[in-house]
Amino acid sequence: MHIRRLFLNPCLAGSLALLVFVAAPAAQAVASPAPTVTTGGVSSVAYSSAILYGNVNAHGLLTNYSFQYGPTGAYGAQSPLAPAGNGTSSVKVSQAIVGLQAGTTYHYRIVASGPGGTVKGAGRTFKTPKVPLTVQLAGVPNPVVFGNPFVVEGTLSGTGASTHAIVLQANPFPYLGGFRTVGSPELTSSTGAFSFPFAGLLENTQLRVVTVGAPVVVSPTVVENVAVRVTVHVRRAHRRGYVRLYGTVTPAQVGALVGFQRLIPGGRTVNEGGTSVRAGTAAVSSFNGALRVRRRGLYRVLIKVSDGAYVSAYSTPVLVR
Repeated sequence: MHIRRLFLNPCLAGSLALLVFVAAPAAQAVASPAPTVTTGGVSSVAYSSAILYGNVNAHGLLTNYSFQYGPTGAYGAQSPLAPAGNGTSSVKVSQAIVGLQAGTTYHYRIVASGPGGTVKGAGRTFKTPKVPLTVQLAGVPNPVVFGNPFVVEGTLSGTGASTHAIVLQANPFPYLGGFRTVGSPELTSSTGAFSFPFAGLLENTQLRVVTVGAPVVVSPTVVENVAVRVTVHVRRAHRRGYVRLYGTVTPAQVGALVGFQRLIPGGRTVNEGGTSVRAGTAAVSSFNGALRVRRRGLYRVLIKVSDGAYVSAYSTPVLVR
């Protein structure tokens, strides 16, 4: 407060000096400046992440910043607060954001807060790329025994993989006829999974899955192997200490090697002799061989195939006493 003194002329008779106090106007407080911000560009945009940029001028006051982002102008998500310092010039800042959805347009803006208040930059947008569709598949089981059904199953992955139409295609041995569609199209599940039942595969076959409509995506080719079907029986032989193992092989594999194996606990086997496949009918061939029984136990037969259309296979074990 400033004081002014005012005196009356002392020469005036009977007058008294008067002191007059006058209050000067109080100085007004200066408001803290709010930060200045500019929403910048974006880089490293991937299927689920991006790096956002902006500029902040703290005007000499400690200031923090973050980015608001989301699939609409309402944003809905915000990156963690980060310090922008207390400088007096504009500085470039950035933050990485994750957890984004592929093939989606995102809105974003920078927000800064300091003693002078909170300010928001202008909104901008960017779009994440779509995840390319890919297909993985397998035959279960593989190999499949001749004449038995199996399943071709797998997963379509990427943007738009759910409830997507796909077809199964096959190219049988010797793989010269090209792929042809088998059955009708099927839709993948909500997670992109699919399953094609397949019955009665006649020979080793190349398989693949192709999407219906754009974009056309072709899976890697897998080979579903077909194992020959082997039956085996045991009977006593005329020679003491011997038995005969006999059975059939389907389809016919005349001349294929037949091995007799004794099963040992722990998963090991011991070869105990063998024979070869003989002629039978046009579809089924047979074998019949003598086995010297050194030890009783479980035995099985291995049919070793090498013609390319089928793969080797074991019989179910039989008990030799």
